[in-house]
Amino acid sequence: MTKRNSDMQPSEFLNAGKEVIEWATRYLTNIENYRVLPSIKPGEIEKLIPNKPPEFGEDFETILSDIDRIVIPGITHWQHPKFMAYFASTASGPGILADIISSTLNSNGMVWKSSPALTEVECKVLDWYRSILEFPDSFKGIIYDTASISSFHGIAAAREYKFPESRNKGMSSLSHPRLYCSEQAHSSIEKAAIALGIGMEGVRKIKVDSEFKMIPEELEKAIEEDIRNGYSPFCVVGTIGTTSTTSVDPIDEISELCRKYDLWLHVDAAYAGVTSMLPEMKKYFKGIEYADSIVTNPHKWLFVPIDLSVFYTKRPDILKRAFSLVPEYLKTDADSEVENLMDYGIQLGRRFRSLKLWFVIRYFGVEGLKEILRKHIRLAQSFADWIKKSSEFELLAPVPFSTVCFRAVPKGMDAQNLNEFNKVLLEHINSTGKLFLTHTVLNNKFTIRLVVSGIRQEERHILGAREIIQEEFEILKRTIQ
Repeated sequence: MTKRNSDMQPSEFLNAGKEVIEWATRYLTNIENYRVLPSIKPGEIEKLIPNKPPEFGEDFETILSDIDRIVIPGITHWQHPKFMAYFASTASGPGILADIISSTLNSNGMVWKSSPALTEVECKVLDWYRSILEFPDSFKGIIYDTASISSFHGIAAAREYKFPESRNKGMSSLSHPRLYCSEQAHSSIEKAAIALGIGMEGVRKIKVDSEFKMIPEELEKAIEEDIRNGYSPFCVVGTIGTTSTTSVDPIDEISELCRKYDLWLHVDAAYAGVTSMLPEMKKYFKGIEYADSIVTNPHKWLFVPIDLSVFYTKRPDILKRAFSLVPEYLKTDADSEVENLMDYGIQLGRRFRSLKLWFVIRYFGVEGLKEILRKHIRLAQSFADWIKKSSEFELLAPVPFSTVCFRAVPKGMDAQNLNEFNKVLLEHINSTGKLFLTHTVLNNKFTIRLVVSGIRQEERHILGAREIIQEEFEILKRTIQ
């Protein structure tokens, strides 16, 4: 124990930094030696941490050693190539190193003057990213932390567009605002409605078809009915790559209705948006040019360390009108010449997140990124083909991207028992520690999801996943025969 009242000396920082990089290198090199999902009970990690903080400073070696002793036993290894749950977010080497530089600089991009480089690099990198995705030049980008916050800002801008009086008078000045999304939309849309005062009752969920896509005719029917009943429609949220199934709403048809009724169109493409850079995937982005705002997350499927969500809007003036509030202590003599990023959102303080995207794009190059995305899509399709050919498994949704929804179907089992069987099967698969999958429910069917989007995933990992699934299926099937 040492009494310290100043920061690390340069030599100590250098040595500690080397130790951290060496630790990170060992971790990434040996990632496959870990269980994907830890075998641990609630509270076990907390018990390993003293109840009181140290009175005096500890050696850095001791602090770092506790990563292996305390943290690693309770980590779900998102970097593991057998992590095929949720939308797997993996961090690449250049992204990790950029994060270190961002933390070292510790810039706060409230206004241009508080960090000119942060503001201008972010603007330029988002121009790059927009051009890579081939979105129209009319879209202006800004970085938030997650898609939930990006969608929040899209819906807030929609409210400002239709109800500008709400900024000063609040929600009490509005007459039953109505937001539309599909039954498959992400929960963050309802959370945004709660936070913005629209309320869950202000969200109307539109029916989906057999492929889990929003039905435009049902949307128009709902809009007409709401207008007749005194509601005030203001926004439609369409999704390209829904969370459960990665279904794609017909954005082109939805956008026509938005133009007809003068509604804001926000497109949630948090997961699948990166695939817009692939010519063969453009069919899923028809009508995207008519969106008023779009979210796409490089931290989901572009190997940028979490968190980094990109929000684009072709109506930045509306977004700025919704959020700009400049107190005297934030005014600068450069304000008339520059962008102040604080004007475009709820947050004031801003990390230098764009460095991570900048490093990743520069390190891999556009063609390198395309090649990795294509590999993931191909691997997912190969797994889906295996499911299709099997007499004991079935696909439960189309596979447009790299997420496969399926279930086991042992012969002679009724619907209720099928749900329980698949729930137990998923538990058995995850309990092996060799693979981590998650689930959803589609048409009352318990559905297992497998996602291929990790930077370290290769064909052998997909073949290994098949073996684990088949093996656990055979073991479970024997117990019920």
